[in-house]
Amino acid sequence: MAGGASHAFDRRKALAGKSGWAGLVHNRRVFLTAIFASLGGLLYGYNQGVFSGVLSMKSFDSRMASAVDNTGTKGWLVAVLELGAWFGVLCTGYLADKLSRKYTIVLAVFVFCVGVVVQTTAFRPSSIYAGRFVTGMGVGSLSMAVPLYNAELAPPEVRGSLVALQQLAITFGIMVSFWIDYGTNYIGGTGHTQSEAAWRIPLALQLVPALILGSGILFMPFSPRWLVNQGRDDEALQVLSKARGLSANSDLVQIEFLEIKAQYLFEKETSALRFPQFQDGTFSSNFKLGLYDYLSLIRTRTLLYRVTVGSLTMFFQQWTGVNAILYYAPSIFTELGLTGNTTSLLATGVVGIVMFLATIPAVIYVDQIGRKPVLISGAFIMAGCHLIVAILTGLFHNSWDTHKSAGWAACAMVWIFSIAFGYSWGPCCWILVAEIWPLSIRGKGISIAASANWMNNFIVGQVTPTMMSHLGFGTFVFFGAFSFLGGVFVALFVPETKGLTLEEMDDVFGDSEGLGAADQERQNEIASRIGLTAHFEGKEVGSPERYEDESKV
Repeated sequence: MAGGASHAFDRRKALAGKSGWAGLVHNRRVFLTAIFASLGGLLYGYNQGVFSGVLSMKSFDSRMASAVDNTGTKGWLVAVLELGAWFGVLCTGYLADKLSRKYTIVLAVFVFCVGVVVQTTAFRPSSIYAGRFVTGMGVGSLSMAVPLYNAELAPPEVRGSLVALQQLAITFGIMVSFWIDYGTNYIGGTGHTQSEAAWRIPLALQLVPALILGSGILFMPFSPRWLVNQGRDDEALQVLSKARGLSANSDLVQIEFLEIKAQYLFEKETSALRFPQFQDGTFSSNFKLGLYDYLSLIRTRTLLYRVTVGSLTMFFQQWTGVNAILYYAPSIFTELGLTGNTTSLLATGVVGIVMFLATIPAVIYVDQIGRKPVLISGAFIMAGCHLIVAILTGLFHNSWDTHKSAGWAACAMVWIFSIAFGYSWGPCCWILVAEIWPLSIRGKGISIAASANWMNNFIVGQVTPTMMSHLGFGTFVFFGAFSFLGGVFVALFVPETKGLTLEEMDDVFGDSEGLGAADQERQNEIASRIGLTAHFEGKEVGSPERYEDESKV
């Protein structure tokens, strides 16, 4: 925003706390809330990892032989979850704005649990397909709603860390799922005597964290930005006050609240000027306004820039090949010369451990280092790992048994790849996508970018078995090339967003440069009207009740 509001931004930055671990400890109330909300990420990660182990179990193979034996249907068995997630995340954009971020998480958990029950009790492939699609709807919705909730509750100096908790929870879920698969693999033996409990128990265990999240989130606060968007200013101010551990009248809380309020009023007045015929509050008018919000994402140059950045970032995240490794890790390690189901599952478990450990530094340091350096370095390391694995596979794929060291070297490259993804593209993509949108369309914008993630996730899951079968080491060359291109894309086209408020993203993406004189004047007038400019000038500002009538535009 322009004028006095921009000076208020500078003052807010001067008042703000530290980033990194010190910032997380200082903002411990928000930190703990974000940790709990990130159970949604644990569900996503656990579900993502558990099925790769289940696919390789003898008892699952016997029960679902018609689906597992065929390479094409095996791809569908994995990828149908991503198709459900793609559908679920598209629906969540509207629900997150209508129901609130909090109640959307509750609804997503319910859908997730229905899908898990169907999978756990399945006796034929059709039930697995249906259950994974429904579970995917819940997972997709959570993958969007949780980072959105954490981003809107977080102060700017630790927002990246709090959103990155989602990815830390995902990697923790992946790690736990791999080792649970490894343990239950022994129930009834590892051969044809293996009990079906070996795969039903890992699937059923997803219900435990899901029920904890679904019930516990009801006691968490609403997003303050969603509250402002609903005209519930007093509640928003109280949430900010408790979250920051400061008085509601403190400068830092007042400035943050007024920044959110100013952005909301500007967007509301702009909507009233553009669409005066849809301001009567009816369902029909609100539906049409929502439709125009979606259309504005591609019709407005600066919003289209954000759609491009968000969607392509998610595109490149998936085409690094990370989920090909996570879904088919046991098969890949077998291809790399590790013989025996137990050995490949053990190697797969190491992937989960190193990816989880690598995500911890991202949570602590991403707000200090920035998004771009982390993404670029991770992309180039992943590209290098893919290239080395491709060379080793090309040279020794017919003689792994006599070149054990080459096989273990290739495995080590997969583990290093997992480290690189864990600290970079895993957390940073979701951070970037959660923070780049204006308040009025934030839910819709994130849903579009997240849907790109899940659709590409679906395609990767579908084609990987065929690629491994027909391309061999060329599969790693393919994913390595896209990893490299992802790094180039970030370096050339993605702006740095660390340390900025969500309301400052307009400046980063060039919105302020394109503002006409009338819009700038209205922004300055709003900042003055609600008292934001007065904070910059050091004047006494009245209580929030002074601004209640400003929502009645």
